[in-house]
Amino acid sequence: MDPRTPAPPASSPSRAYLDHASTAPLRPEAIAALRDLLDLAGQLGDPGRLHVEGRTARDLLEQARSQVAAWLGVGSRQVVFTSSATEAIHSAVHGAITRAPGRPILLAPVEHSAVQRASARAAPTVALPVDRRGRVAPEAVAEALERAGADGEQPAAALVHCQLVNHEIGTLQPVAEVAQVCRRAGVLLHVDAAAAAGHLPVAFEELGADLLSVSGHKLGGPPGIGCLVLRRGLRLPPLLLGGDQERARRAGLENLLGAVGLGAAVAALGDRRAQQDEATRQRTLVATLQAAALAVPGVQVLGEPDPDQRAPHLLCLGLEGVEAEPVLLALDQAGVACHSGSSCASEALAPSPVLAAIGVDADRSLRLSVGWSTTQDEVAAFTRAFGPALARLRALRAALADPDGPGPGR
Repeated sequence: MDPRTPAPPASSPSRAYLDHASTAPLRPEAIAALRDLLDLAGQLGDPGRLHVEGRTARDLLEQARSQVAAWLGVGSRQVVFTSSATEAIHSAVHGAITRAPGRPILLAPVEHSAVQRASARAAPTVALPVDRRGRVAPEAVAEALERAGADGEQPAAALVHCQLVNHEIGTLQPVAEVAQVCRRAGVLLHVDAAAAAGHLPVAFEELGADLLSVSGHKLGGPPGIGCLVLRRGLRLPPLLLGGDQERARRAGLENLLGAVGLGAAVAALGDRRAQQDEATRQRTLVATLQAAALAVPGVQVLGEPDPDQRAPHLLCLGLEGVEAEPVLLALDQAGVACHSGSSCASEALAPSPVLAAIGVDADRSLRLSVGWSTTQDEVAAFTRAFGPALARLRALRAALADPDGPGPGR
């Protein structure tokens, strides 16, 4: 082991991983598919070539595309493989503003930073208001489009973003209703589904979106792969130029390993019934986490309090009297991995804009997220560790505030 790598605590024979919203462990089906592909490595070539090696690679690539398409309920020609959801988002933005140059992009402040930054760099942006639960109202989208189109230019906007699930607080957005508003206005709608995929069934046609982005590593596929899904018949200028890969919609040699791993991962999700069953299982796990957390004084649910209006896998908590960083470290020492919207818990220099948008303190937040591999034992590990960790930290904080007091543990 690298001496710079922290060893798991000796008291914890196994770790409880409750950070699936950041990245999910690689599914065994994806691992098996990758191993099989590596065994064929000497027999594979460029999928764009006509020789046997190229045709073999092309068959594997298109099989993976068909698996992703079947999972999303679209035709395989609608799926464009990308390096990530981030690239898919940038591709959607680039295509939209090229189609409608000079027109604004509408989005809420709770959208992922990739959506925020790609849009702000490309075009003027209009902020859509959200409520205390981080939800966008379709009526607000309609009003914003009407104002944006008041200059008489058409379309009123180049693009509207509406995420399917919020990545910090789990709020479900009314995507289908927003799609109806956008369709009436003749404006493209992009849906970021990275936080939902693998936790909820995602049916592209039911959403009514024009564009949808997905990340592989969020659902148990390999990192370095994602996809952009386009409405049938929609053609947008590509972001990456060069070769004619992906039917001239994304240049560059295709990531065959990533695509095959993603295809295997989404195939492992099963049919819609199986995905709904998995969502129910994850919702049950989160209900146990929530009950354990709320049993500790000074803890509350941030964002959407109704579990039925929230993604099944995600729970965001507000912690009274203690900041996020020591809580994360204390839980990590107890063998529990989780996340916070605090800037100290991320690579960002500012706390979560999502939590700021709904008016809560990101520096006192904790995000728990489960996924395909989460077990009851992992949930129980959090239940055992959370209350004592908070109690110790609050006692330490009180002792530091009152140096003449008895101090913690005395």
